[in-house]
Amino acid sequence: MPQPGPANADLERLRALAPALHGRQRLLQAVRQFFAARDFLEVETPIRLPRPALEEFIDAEPAGDWFLRTSPELHMKRLLAAGYPRLVQIGPCFRRGEEGRQHHPEFTMLEWYRANAGCRDILADTVALVRAAAHAVAGAGQWRFRGETINADAPWEELTVDEAFQRHAGLTPEAAMREPAGFEQILVERVEPHLGRGRPTILRDYPLPFAALARPCPGRPDRAERWELYIGGLELANAYGELTDPTEQRRRFLACADFRRHEGRPIYPLDEPFLAALEAGIPPCGGIALGFDRLLMTLLDRPTIADVTAFPPATI
Repeated sequence: MPQPGPANADLERLRALAPALHGRQRLLQAVRQFFAARDFLEVETPIRLPRPALEEFIDAEPAGDWFLRTSPELHMKRLLAAGYPRLVQIGPCFRRGEEGRQHHPEFTMLEWYRANAGCRDILADTVALVRAAAHAVAGAGQWRFRGETINADAPWEELTVDEAFQRHAGLTPEAAMREPAGFEQILVERVEPHLGRGRPTILRDYPLPFAALARPCPGRPDRAERWELYIGGLELANAYGELTDPTEQRRRFLACADFRRHEGRPIYPLDEPFLAALEAGIPPCGGIALGFDRLLMTLLDRPTIADVTAFPPATI
C-alpha cells in the first residue's frame, strides 16, 4: 500500500487539477479557432533574447549572457514591418520577481497584432474573443467569479483613466503621480478593485509616461492610445495603438533606461533590429497582450494562477 509522502501528495494535487487542465485545453482550442477564422497567422518568436524590451517596472530573467523574454512584442512588430498583416502568438513569457496569487515568474501570454488598425479594432477583437472563450470554457456568456456574476455578453463598461481616478481615488492622474505612493500603487490599491464588477471594464487613455510603446491620442498629446481589460478587479490585458515613429521610440527607450538606472534596475541594450524595422517603415497597427492564465482563472472561478497551472514554481 502506498505510504503518504511528498510524492503521493504531489500526484494527488495533479489529479485534482483535471478540471482546470481540461478547461485550459478548451480555452486553447477556442483561441486558436477564433484567430484561424479571422485569417491570423500564428507564429513563434525567440524565447531567449540578447535584448529584452525596456519597460519601467518589468525585469527580465537572465539566461546565461542573454535573457528570457518578457513579451514577444518586438519580434512580432518586426514581422509586421516585413508585411505580415495579422499575427497571433501563444507562448511562455518570464518576468523576474513576479510571484503571487495573480502572478508567476513564468506564464502564458496571448498576443496579437493587426496592421492598418488601431486600439479600437483590437478592442472589437477582444470583446468577441472573451465572449467566445466564455461560451467554450464556462458554457455561457455569464459565469461566476469572485462571488459575483460576470456578464461578458452585456455591453462592456469604458472609463478613461481620468474618470476612474476621480471616481475611485478622488484625484487626477497627475496628482497621483505627485503622491508618495505614486500612480501605479494608487491604481492597484484604490482603482483596480472597482473595475470589471458584473461586466468587463475597459480602462483607457493612460498618461503618456505609462505607455512606452503607444502613440499619443489625437488631440490629447499627454494621453496615450492604451487600454486595459479588467474582470472582477483583475487586470487581464494591455492594448496599444502602437507607436511607429522610430525617433520617438528611441527617445522613450532612452528615457526608460535613465529611469531604470535611477531606480537601480538592470539596463538592457537597445533593440536596434526593432528600431531598424521602424526606420524601414511599419504600417499603423494595434496590438494587445492578454494573460492566458488569468483569463482561465476568471472563467473557472479560481483564486490563483497556481490553480490553473500544472506545475507552478513551488512544485517544480
